[in-house]
Amino acid sequence: EDSRSTRGTKIVIRLKTDELRFADKDTVEGIVKKYSNFVGFPIYLNGEQVNTIRPLWTQDPKTITSKQHEEFYQFISNAYDKPRYTLHFVADAPLSIRSLFYVPEQLPEMYGVRQLESGVSLYSRRVLIQSRSKDLLPEWLRFVRGVVDSEDVPLNLSRELLQQSALIQKLRSVLTAKLIRYLADEAKRDRKKYEKFFNECGIFLREGIVSASDDAEREEIAKLFRFESSFENPGVTTSLTDYVSRMKPGQKNIYYLCVPTRELAEASPYYEPLLAQGHEVLFSYDQFDDTVLAQLRSFSDKPVLSAESYLSKSEEPVEVETKDGALSGGEADSLVQWLTRTLGFHRVKEVKVTQSRVLTFACFAF
Repeated sequence: EDSRSTRGTKIVIRLKTDELRFADKDTVEGIVKKYSNFVGFPIYLNGEQVNTIRPLWTQDPKTITSKQHEEFYQFISNAYDKPRYTLHFVADAPLSIRSLFYVPEQLPEMYGVRQLESGVSLYSRRVLIQSRSKDLLPEWLRFVRGVVDSEDVPLNLSRELLQQSALIQKLRSVLTAKLIRYLADEAKRDRKKYEKFFNECGIFLREGIVSASDDAEREEIAKLFRFESSFENPGVTTSLTDYVSRMKPGQKNIYYLCVPTRELAEASPYYEPLLAQGHEVLFSYDQFDDTVLAQLRSFSDKPVLSAESYLSKSEEPVEVETKDGALSGGEADSLVQWLTRTLGFHRVKEVKVTQSRVLTFACFAF
């Protein structure tokens, strides 16, 4: 009992000689700021209040200024830039959630400086449960910074149980879906701003496609992708959703072509037969998109195929006028046999004749 106080509780802690650092002011202050910086009552150390930062996620989103968001983002992220996007997400069902998410303007990983760590911390009733939790969001969303506070999370949840908790998995699912929908909405709200985000942070979204656990999740992430299109002017991007809305009646596939530049795309012999049929082709200039889109496989129940695949999976024949001097059927067969013998199966899998070339000269694809 504390004779100097009329109310409250006095706790006396006796330290071992090898743990005297916990009597140091800076050490105690660091612990308080890490775990209890946002509790709903003041904490004093040597007469000075330690927890002075307000928990913005508990306030009405309409009352928070952009300046407050900027300062809070810099505090939790230990950063000096401004947030590119800000999401204040509050829900009472299916889980009690109070959260703030920020997408930074600058990310070290974008410039090959270092691998980013998870940037979202988990709280329960304003008490820190886990800093920079790897369980709240999938790894591809590691560029997001923020806090998540849920009263459904018990205060005594251990780090080991976090990974196995069905509650945390549910929380992860809800938060991931919300962030994807938010970015999709921002893409519609400010097209140019989102295109800049995709150009700079698209590597994380591509990682999401490759690492996603099911096709439904891949398709949701794919809605965030942007490509140039043969139906749009150079520099104008479109989405897979918009592509599907413009598909010709009877067209079964979504076509794309991965090349370094649009000039090479439009000069490609693989683009030519699709152009002749009036099919839209998405142009991708990222070196990883061939792998990413192959992993996606389909979108809106439409197979996603490379333009190269059109020659072997063409939906309709391309009628080509026979030119003077063209090889006869027998001559073409003889050429195929000669090429097969000369090149051998160790160099080519198959040699065949196609009538798809309408403008460019014949080519060999190895």
